[in-house]
Amino acid sequence: MYYTVNDVAKISNISPHTIRFYSKEGLLPHVKRNEYGVRMFQSDDFEWLFVIESLKKSGMSIKDIREYIELCAEGDATIGERLNRFKRQQEVVESKIAELQEILQVVRYKRWRYEVSFQAGTIAVHQTMNPQDTPEEFRAIAEKLEKMKEMY
Repeated sequence: MYYTVNDVAKISNISPHTIRFYSKEGLLPHVKRNEYGVRMFQSDDFEWLFVIESLKKSGMSIKDIREYIELCAEGDATIGERLNRFKRQQEVVESKIAELQEILQVVRYKRWRYEVSFQAGTIAVHQTMNPQDTPEEFRAIAEKLEKMKEMY
């Protein structure tokens, strides 16, 4: 069965513009065109789109994604290079996740502070709290923010 760009966009939740862009950038070399030049996707192309989108969201550049796709086209001789690229990208993603985990902890901490303030009816409630009143999970963030205040 064949799918048009609009079909693929609906199914994959990727905009038609993005799909066309990926195609123009050489990221979808296997996609065939019909006699009118319309891109005709097959079910296997959905996997490519999913991988491309995942790599793009992971921070990989279009250039690097294109190089990866070119390596795939070269066959088994490039398996080692592809493996190394995914090892590097995994490190990038894990670093981003760690950074996001820290950001999430700050958001949780600030939410806790506002919940306490909301219940007390004032932000001033925190001025009378002891450091031990801060839940253990937030103490490291609270200390870090306090040190930043002292530095500046």
